[in-house]
Parts: sequence; C-alpha cells; structure tokens
Amino acid sequence: MAGFELEAVDKIYGDGHHALRGISMSIADGEFVVLVGPSGCGKSTLLRVLAGLESVSGGEVRMDGQLINDWSPQRRNIAMVFQNYALYPHLSVRRNLEFPLRMRSTPRAERARQVARVAGMLALGPLLDKRPGQLSGGERQRVAMGRAMIREPTAFLMDEPLSNLDAKLRLQVRVEISALQRRLNTTTVYVTHDQVEALTLGDRVGVLRDGALQQFDTPMAIYESPANAFVAGFLGNPGMNLLPARVRGRSGAELVLRVGRQLWSLPGRGLAGLEADAALMAGVRPEALSVRDGPAPQTLGLGLKVVAVEALGHERLVYAELADPEDEQRRRALQACGAGAQLALRLPPGRPVAPGSLIDVGIPPASVHLFTATGEAIPAPGRAPAAPARQAHAGH
Repeated sequence: MAGFELEAVDKIYGDGHHALRGISMSIADGEFVVLVGPSGCGKSTLLRVLAGLESVSGGEVRMDGQLINDWSPQRRNIAMVFQNYALYPHLSVRRNLEFPLRMRSTPRAERARQVARVAGMLALGPLLDKRPGQLSGGERQRVAMGRAMIREPTAFLMDEPLSNLDAKLRLQVRVEISALQRRLNTTTVYVTHDQVEALTLGDRVGVLRDGALQQFDTPMAIYESPANAFVAGFLGNPGMNLLPARVRGRSGAELVLRVGRQLWSLPGRGLAGLEADAALMAGVRPEALSVRDGPAPQTLGLGLKVVAVEALGHERLVYAELADPEDEQRRRALQACGAGAQLALRLPPGRPVAPGSLIDVGIPPASVHLFTATGEAIPAPGRAPAAPARQAHAGH
C-alpha cells in the first residue's frame, strides 16, 4: 500500500513539449483518485511518472515519504492496467494471471493458490483455460485486472481501462472496479476522459488542462464550486452553460448584470470589488434552467431559440442559443474557456419543445456562478469557495 506526494513536478520532452507544469498533489494511502481532462492535457504522462515509466524534468515524486524520482518501475511495485488490456494472446487466462509470479520465480503451489484467490474474486474460474481471443471485452478487462492484482502491488494505475467497452458493459465494469478497489483498499490512480467515470468513481478528482492541475477536490465539491470557467464547462455532461455578462451596478445588496438583453439581479452579491461595466461570465448548470409559461418573480429570465432536442426517456436534453445573442462578445468569452457555443437544458420528458421554437427560461438566482473575464471563479456568499489544488485527504 502506498500514498504519493508530488511537489512542483514538470515534464518537458526533448522536442520542447511541456507535458506537465508544476503539478503538486497529495494522494493518500488507499485513496481512489481520478485524473480527467481533454486529450493531450498530461493525465497519461502523470500516470507514467508515478509508475516510473517517465522521468521528471523538475520537482519531486515521493511514495510513503521516500523520494522515488530515480526508482525503477520494478522497485516501485506499481501495477498498471491499460485500455488495450495488454494480455498475451497465445497464453490461457491461467497463464496470463500467473505471468507476473513466474517472473518472480514464485513456486508452483503458491502460484496456484494466488490464481485461485484472484479468479474467485473476479469470477474468472470458468475462464481459466480459455485464451483472450475467446473472451468478451469485459472478461478480458477482468483478466487484466486480475493480472495486476495478483502481484499484490503497492498501487494500481489505470489508463482509460474502459474506453474499448460498449456503454452497457462500461457501466457494469465501472461498478466492479469501484467495489473491488474499496474491498482491496489499494491506492488507485485512474485516468479517463469520461465525465461519468470521473464523477462516480473517485474519492477525489484532479482536472488537468495543458499540463497544469486546475482543481483537485471531491467530485461534488468540483461540480458545485468549480475553480474556474474551464472546470465548470468541462466537468458535467453537459457541462455548465457559460454566458457573457456585464456589471451594470448595484441595487441595495444586489449585483445587477446585463446578460443578452436581460438585466439580472443577484441578491447578496454586491459589487464585491467589481467595477461598473466589467466583463464577466455567468455560469448555470443545465438542470437549473426551466421553461416558464408566465411571470415567475423568483427567477431570472432568458430568451432562447431551440436548436435541437434529444429525448432520453427519463428526460429531454434541449440545446438552444440566445434569441438575441451578442455574437462577437459571446464568441470571445466562449473561446476563453473552451465551452460550446450552445446552451443545454435538462427538461422532464413531458415538456414539449420543438427545434426552432422560442422559449422563455427561468433561472433561480442562487444557481448562478460568476467568473471573471479571464475565467477565475468569483465565490458567492454561502457557497464554499473552490479548494486549492493541494488539500488534505477527506477519506472514503
């Protein structure tokens, strides 16, 4: 078992590519940490640094308090599970499971005992004499997990292990991985680009962008208090809606914003050091928007034009755009944070809306997040500010 401590870790390749930029984070013994971010953000590189497959260009990597920058992968005793399973196609499941033990010259009787233990844990008993080509994708993934487990490693590192599975099987194996990790209580670092995996699997989630750690916190804390507009727009499926806004002043204790052609009053915000006419971004989660049929004094208004509707059975995902968009301002604001050009709403299945229709949307003022023009979150009264990238482990 192992905990990790990374301090200002950099990775610069020979061609000048800066893959990791000052990564500092603590991973506690037994913790399940998920690393998420867009392609090329450095999450797989960070995993390889932990495994010892990549050297660091700067900073320190510690395991259980010991500096391991120069330790070989073998000395670290860390097991990796890859998206392509990396099984030996000519060997049976039994021989695939045994392989790490054979490399250690483990006696035959002990190998048999360990294979029986792992096969029983992962329901692989009926498959032991089959070869990988005879197995389903989910069965191959379980064999890959078993081969990692049989070494009794200090930690598991998983690089998008479910990306080759179909949606239904991905859900099943995700649940199995979560239950198995909690039963084994082995430190696990899991890389994914999947929003659902990030929010459901990890004790904590690290969001990366361009090699830098944007936020490291519990899934719910990141969802409810994103550190910046990039995290807000990236985490969640769909992500947070982001709208360009301008400060229009103060009315008592209310901050008044102009959003499109609407004036929004946000109780309890005040100016909070913001200058009149300052450019901001207003963020609202899809589930916070609802279609209004008439006056609703407790909500903020927004006029939208429906672009597309996805019927998902239990809900409808509606994609829309501002009915009177400030095109250039919105385009610049969206480019700054990497968000999509459309807004998303989650509506109940019985709510009929059609593409091309105009809808009046209501938004509870308390659900609005504010960000500076450069994307930093502006904390609201009563809403916990985003935690810094380094924080104490909250436990399971």
